[in-house]
Amino acid sequence: MKISAVIFDLDNTLMDRDHTFRTFSQKFVADYLGHVDEQKARDIVGYMRITDADGYREKQGFFEELVERLPWLERPNADQLFAYYKEHYMKEARLMNHALEAIHACQAQGYKLGILTNGHHEIQYGKVEHLELESYFDVILTSGEAGIQKPHPKIYEMILEKLGTTGEETVFVGDHPTNDIWGASQSGMRGIFLRRSFEWDQQLGIEPWHVINELNELEEIWQGIRR
Repeated sequence: MKISAVIFDLDNTLMDRDHTFRTFSQKFVADYLGHVDEQKARDIVGYMRITDADGYREKQGFFEELVERLPWLERPNADQLFAYYKEHYMKEARLMNHALEAIHACQAQGYKLGILTNGHHEIQYGKVEHLELESYFDVILTSGEAGIQKPHPKIYEMILEKLGTTGEETVFVGDHPTNDIWGASQSGMRGIFLRRSFEWDQQLGIEPWHVINELNELEEIWQGIRR
């Protein structure tokens, strides 16, 4: 079993998006809604988490809803909120537990490394830079740069071409059953499913190659292959 490359998702795989979004939301409420009491502020942070749909909500609609629903003293518009998001969100980024251990374990095996992530290029790449991940990876591809999103098959082909590997010798690590594991499998990649917010979807008709709860479990998988 030959592995030449490992591709990682970013949000809730290498980056702890749950922490990042919660911390950003707290700052957002403090800056825009400092007039509300502590309980109301907590309620708004919780509401933002739900309506954001773990990052899968389209941003324009998300901010338009906030404009309509939140108790502003002076109501901003959606463009102003999106500008605030682009300026501050990536600054709250934090690595997932054991992310660097996982990266080093891949490097020890001599694997090429890639990141494939959906989202605005400026924001996603800003997270990578803030987390100081750029130097570890041979290829970083965002859907904003590619012009297509996971799980469109073309985006996996694009990153494989940039890495110079085939699907059969590449492993994809991510937390989303469809975008990370099923989508990558359509290009021949084996998938390692990191349990975070999503349960495995049996209707996809495939199973992950491996399922892990923490990124440091990757080292054991690589060692098992080498035995």
